[in-house]
Amino acid sequence: MPKLYSQITGWGKYAPANIVTNYDLEETLDTSHEWIMQRTGIAERHIATENESTATMAVAATHDALAQAGITAQDLDLIIVATSSPDYHVPAVSSTVQAMLGADCPAFTLVTGCTGFVYGLVTAHQFIVNGAFKQVLVVGVELVSRFLDWLDRNTCVLFGDGAGAVIVAPSETPQGVLGFDLGSNGADGHHLMMEGGGSSFPMSYEVIDQGKNFLRMNGREVFKFATRVLPKSTLAALANSDLAVDDLDLLIPHQANARIIDMAVRSMKFDRDKVFVNLHKYGNTSAASIPIALVEAIEEGRLATGDIVALVSFGAGLTWASAIVQWGPTRAR
Repeated sequence: MPKLYSQITGWGKYAPANIVTNYDLEETLDTSHEWIMQRTGIAERHIATENESTATMAVAATHDALAQAGITAQDLDLIIVATSSPDYHVPAVSSTVQAMLGADCPAFTLVTGCTGFVYGLVTAHQFIVNGAFKQVLVVGVELVSRFLDWLDRNTCVLFGDGAGAVIVAPSETPQGVLGFDLGSNGADGHHLMMEGGGSSFPMSYEVIDQGKNFLRMNGREVFKFATRVLPKSTLAALANSDLAVDDLDLLIPHQANARIIDMAVRSMKFDRDKVFVNLHKYGNTSAASIPIALVEAIEEGRLATGDIVALVSFGAGLTWASAIVQWGPTRAR
């Protein structure tokens, strides 16, 4: 049997039509467009309406990915949904997505915060190269706006909602995931967490009164972690791929904060023109961040056959995940 590689054959994204700008937030918060831009690089974010859910956004992105790959939901062998904001605790949102698509395959949800999509892509890669499955859907999706305190300017200005999806299939031509680096430092997980709603603090009036039902973040500590781990993980994934920074044609980092990206790029002495950033339009969409950016990079012609792209993320856990991908020949629409 010939050696198999993983190939991204389809891609799609979805962002709610409802946009909340920094100027909108000025009306309810002690903040300003200039303050937010200076500290984060975010100008606006897409916020889901009441008739949208994590599952509906995932399905919308998936339809585009399936069309691009030239397959139907019935062709899928596995569905991986990366999210920290599911529709329900039970059932898993991956099963909801599978049912909405009309697919007949196993499905599971992967929860590692903002790193979820890259973890999912690496997991799909394993199933492909060992011959277990041929068509794997990986979705990064987040509806984090419903877990934010919209009076807390330290968190609510940062996040947005959206979804990105890819189809991963086998190829006999060297391409796809060449190497990766995954990690977790759970000892610092308290710096980015939502305490309420789980088994430690089940939802109650007390939990709500204490605001434990909202996402809270120690911005200073997360910033220090991210600026350290982003270049470190990128270099580790490159080393695992037998490549160097100079071999990279494009870097797609997690879209959390423009200052984090700039500091990481400078520390690697990497060409800023080879870094894709769409943070200003979406904010931090957590697990959806990298797949949305990947789709936009493709749409803007930033990736050509044979290009080497690094997908690098960091997030709650605290976790990190990087994948080095060689962009391969893809099916035309």
